[in-house]
Amino acid sequence: MSSTGAEMLTVEVAYALPHKQRLVALSVPEGTTARQAVALADLPTLFPELPSDAFLQAPLGIFGKALRTPETEILREGDRVEVYRPLAIDPKAARHERAKRQASDQGR
Repeated sequence: MSSTGAEMLTVEVAYALPHKQRLVALSVPEGTTARQAVALADLPTLFPELPSDAFLQAPLGIFGKALRTPETEILREGDRVEVYRPLAIDPKAARHERAKRQASDQGR
């Protein structure tokens, strides 16, 4: 046990750009949420090319499974929190555009 009385967990926070990836190992108190771990990882310092608020509301996952409520998702020993980049285009919009193109191509 630590001097604060809380058990400490070892977790990782991962973020990647196409040209740069970082995996930050952290020791956090039991009860830490996924969103809190991202804040503790201090990603804005590691990715100064991004806006400082880029990580505040970014979608998160644990080992590839997206989290619906990262603010309340309590981490467990060994978890890897993944910070996802925003999609360049909404998948629904992309499907809609492809369908429109295919329909117009068939009409020729």
